[in-house]
Amino acid sequence: MAAMDLFGRRWALRILWELRAGPLGARALLARCAGLSSSVLYQRLRELTSSGIIAPSADGYELTRLGTALGYALQPLDEWAITWARAQEENDQNPAEG
Repeated sequence: MAAMDLFGRRWALRILWELRAGPLGARALLARCAGLSSSVLYQRLRELTSSGIIAPSADGYELTRLGTALGYALQPLDEWAITWARAQEENDQNPAEG
């Protein structure tokens, strides 16, 4: 499975983002991802596990070495998203006159 195909699937990146600080169980992931169904969660967990990005642990699921490296790669995207969100807020507060 191509990386972009996997990461483009709904909830995949969010699950990885939530695991960045340490292992979490399925219930904790569901609680942190409002709107995520348990069936989709378990499907994504299977896919991410079979891809070697996460692994089962005593505490639920955790990032593997590859998953941790991916987390570092996603950090610039998070920084961009924060900048983008601020720009959106500014645009909402100061709409262009037209």
